[in-house]
Amino acid sequence: MKAPHQPPASEPGCSPLATQLLERAGRSHHQVIDLGLERLKSLLARLGHPERAMPPAIHVAGTNGKGSTTAFMRAMVEGSGLRCHVMTSPHLLRLTERFVVGNHEVGEKELDATLTEIMEASKGSPVTPFELLTAAGFMLFARHPADLCLVEVGLGGRLDATNLLRDVRASVITPISLDHQDFLGNSVAQIAAEKAGIIRKGVPVVSAAQSPAAAQAIAQAARQAGTSLWREGVDFKAILQAGHMLYQDRLALPAVIPTAGQAEWFKLSLPQPALQGTHQVQNATVAVAALRAAGVRVTPQGWRGLGKAQWPARGQILKGSLAHILPEGWRLMVDGAHNEGGAQALAALLRQEGQPGMAVHLVCGLKNTKDASGYFKPLLPLANTLQAVAEPGQHQAQAPEAIVDAAQKAWASMAGTAAPPTISQAPTIRQALKNIRAQAQSGQPGLVVLCGSLYLAAIALRLDAQPA
Repeated sequence: MKAPHQPPASEPGCSPLATQLLERAGRSHHQVIDLGLERLKSLLARLGHPERAMPPAIHVAGTNGKGSTTAFMRAMVEGSGLRCHVMTSPHLLRLTERFVVGNHEVGEKELDATLTEIMEASKGSPVTPFELLTAAGFMLFARHPADLCLVEVGLGGRLDATNLLRDVRASVITPISLDHQDFLGNSVAQIAAEKAGIIRKGVPVVSAAQSPAAAQAIAQAARQAGTSLWREGVDFKAILQAGHMLYQDRLALPAVIPTAGQAEWFKLSLPQPALQGTHQVQNATVAVAALRAAGVRVTPQGWRGLGKAQWPARGQILKGSLAHILPEGWRLMVDGAHNEGGAQALAALLRQEGQPGMAVHLVCGLKNTKDASGYFKPLLPLANTLQAVAEPGQHQAQAPEAIVDAAQKAWASMAGTAAPPTISQAPTIRQALKNIRAQAQSGQPGLVVLCGSLYLAAIALRLDAQPA
């Protein structure tokens, strides 16, 4: 579970000091990613075990939906008048985004000071950049009072640095699909087993609906840990109806009940989730169940937070300088979907957002570690055109010609008689949008989707915020 060492590039949004410290951490160890717990255990001991002083936590693993699920939980916790710490990854625009301390994004100076303290405590011992950031989160959360911590797994679960949390009240597993096979295994079952490594004895497990292979791996891990497993669609569920999300669960009852009458279900009428798409209804449903399972006292006002949650680059409509390149009336969406499961969710959102006669144009940039063929299969049948891009500075960008080749092969492998989308490449996002504008038919509505990588999404957000 190791990756060859590559010096970490300076990421936008990091202070000069944070960049220096993260690069130093990257040089201290011969792998950029090296899953394991012993290095961080030793470091936390030198720091006085901050993980033991943190408020109780909800731990979130999964392939897709971790960030959105966490955002929904945060909105409901804060809406209840409670204080919340949050740790997520990666960041989009600022390193400080990763850490919410007492309902507020951490300040750059405090984060820099914390990272410096940790590197001094490491005394030159190897530590990966993610372990350094995880230790920083634990230190920040231990030093500031809060009612709850929401902690997102970085990669996998069993050997992820965040799995050194001590007081966990619920383990959450969002939808699992193929991703990071080099580290987690080549099958959904293997990946699910790694992610189920966050399951602990006596701590309830809340799982989104899963494929049979993933569901079996999670159930087996829960049985081995001797803990309750609450499954979406079995023990809790929700539907959208008349502008509301109707949620129900039987979490107060044993997790497996052969026959359950309607009277046994706890019910809530909630606002429609603020984030769009059927996959976000699933994420919101899991978030509600997780707070219930963890025993968090959510108030009626808190439940309404579901309709106010924010999580950028997830079906987000841009309205700045990039959007102004397109013809009047067109929409520009950015979505960080970057694996096959994410592409399937994005495709469902595009079908939901579609209008008669609406053209869909994809502008896509992928990391060079991603399976482009699997990514494109759900999306190509919906697209009129696809342009591959690799922005200057885009982290580990896949070459546009390789993306074009993969997209063409993906289309050729799919049976069907529909006309193929036009597949080409452009040097930048701006040029791709100009190409679309030049070819747009007068009066025809259009939707342009920037997708394929969270790094590309971050660049798009920065460009859109610049003056036209």
